[in-house]
Amino acid sequence: MSIVECQGVTKQYRQGTFEVPALHRVDLSIERGDFASLAGPSGSGKTTLLNMIGGLDRPSTGSIRIDGCEISRLDGDALAALRLHKIGFVFQAYNLIPVLSARENVEFVLQLIGMERHQRTRRAKEVLRDVGLEGLEERRPARLSGGQQQRVAVARALASRPAIILADEPTANLDSKTAEDLIRLMSHLNEVSGVTFLMATHDARVIARTRRHIVITDGRVVADEYRTARRLGEECAA
Repeated sequence: MSIVECQGVTKQYRQGTFEVPALHRVDLSIERGDFASLAGPSGSGKTTLLNMIGGLDRPSTGSIRIDGCEISRLDGDALAALRLHKIGFVFQAYNLIPVLSARENVEFVLQLIGMERHQRTRRAKEVLRDVGLEGLEERRPARLSGGQQQRVAVARALASRPAIILADEPTANLDSKTAEDLIRLMSHLNEVSGVTFLMATHDARVIARTRRHIVITDGRVVADEYRTARRLGEECAA
């Protein structure tokens, strides 16, 4: 069953009197339970496509459905509600609120969806435990390493049980060991909990670990294959 369905998605940006094409009639479906990488050179359109799927930007033409809901024509409030309930985001810059603890950062999303305090505290502690941060719940981001901050970001993305998690270069700011640990964590969450991941990435380690590999070049999907994910270190150590 498809979580994401893109049909004929085109995006053009205007620069002065010129229109700059970013996506060209992209057709793409992401299935429930996919663990997929979206790769391509800088300027290929992968972040643009991720933003379209996440409802952070709108296509010029075409349609996008998330978990059966057509999002292309939703107004701002409806789109914000859909993102809150259906989509989890993990950014390379973490985007944590510095004055809040790890637990409070996770709870913040749950508060927005209207969960009662005792329930959101329990859920926040649960997902922080799942990402290996038990005992660090009350630390603020400044007292966490980069890898730990990204784990908080993953926990926050998981907290509302979204239909899909979108990650934009999730390992970009991490050292090799921490990046590998994060990839293993996301792969484990996908395998154990069935969480769907779509990750825009340049990182060969992420690409090697994913079971589905999508390549976009010049705004067009040029390859899309399922394969057996390689073990970390087999090819990406080179």
